Amino acid sequence: MSEQTPQPARPAGAPNATDAPVAVTRDGGVATVALNRPDAMNALDTPTKEALLTALQGVAEDPTVRCVVLTGTGRAFCVGQDLREHIELQQRRDPSLWETVPRHYNPIVELLATMDKPVVAAVNGVAAGAGAAFAFACDLRILAESAGFNLAFAGIALSCDSGSSWALPRLVGTAKAKELLLLPRTVKAQEALELGLATRVVPADELSSTVAELASTLAAGPTLAYGSIRRAVEFSAGHSLSESLAHEGELMALTGDTQDHHAAVQAFLAKERPEFTGR
Repeated sequence: MSEQTPQPARPAGAPNATDAPVAVTRDGGVATVALNRPDAMNALDTPTKEALLTALQGVAEDPTVRCVVLTGTGRAFCVGQDLREHIELQQRRDPSLWETVPRHYNPIVELLATMDKPVVAAVNGVAAGAGAAFAFACDLRILAESAGFNLAFAGIALSCDSGSSWALPRLVGTAKAKELLLLPRTVKAQEALELGLATRVVPADELSSTVAELASTLAAGPTLAYGSIRRAVEFSAGHSLSESLAHEGELMALTGDTQDHHAAVQAFLAKERPEFTGR
C-alpha cells in the first residue's frame, strides 16, 4: 500500500495511539478491539498476539459486551506475522517460532469465529496473511475503499494458517480459494465485495460511522440467538444434514427459553417493537 493511501477514520470507540499493542474500548454493548502497532502496519509480533488473545478472551467472557469490533489503527488492518521477529527467531532456531500457531493463532481464530456474540471486522486498510484470516473468521467484514486482502503465505514459502484453509473455501469456493492461496495478490475492496469476502465497502471517511451503526444494531439484538446461529452455521459445515437438524433443535430449545424470546413474543402480540437484553 502506498504512502498516499488515505487513512480512514477510526471506528467508534477505537482508541487513539497508545503504547499498548492492542487496545480495547467499550461503548455501551460494543467492545472495539484494535491492533495498535500502526508504524509496523499492525504486524503480529509475540507481545501483540498475546495481547490480542487476552483481549478477545476478555470481551468473549464479558456478559455486558454484546458485539465485538476488530480493527486496526493507522493505514493497515493487519499485515500478518511480524517477519522481522520471525527472522530473528529463525536465526536463533527458537522453538517458539512454530509454537505460535497452536499457542496464538489458532485460539485467536477460534474466539473470533465461535464466541457467543457477533463479531464485525472493520477493515481499515490492507489485511494480509493471518490478518486476512482474522477478518474472514468474523461474521461481517466492512471494508474501506482503500482496503484489500492478500493471502501472502505462499509468497514466503509457507503453508496457510489461522483458519484460512477453512474459511476461504466457504466464502469463495474451493477453486477460487486455491487460486488466491497459490497465486497471492492483493484483492482490492470492490473485488472482495464481488467475491463475497466483504459484506460492504464504504468510503474511508465513512467506515467509522458505518461500523458504529452496524455494531450498535447488533449490540441491541438477541445476543444468545446470534451466538446460537454462529454455532449452528459452524457445526453444519462439518456434519450431516441429520446431525445438523438435531443440533438446530438443541439450539432452538436453548434460545426458546431465553428472556429475549419471551419478550419478542409478547412484543409481537402487543404489536410493539421488542427490546432485547441479551439474556
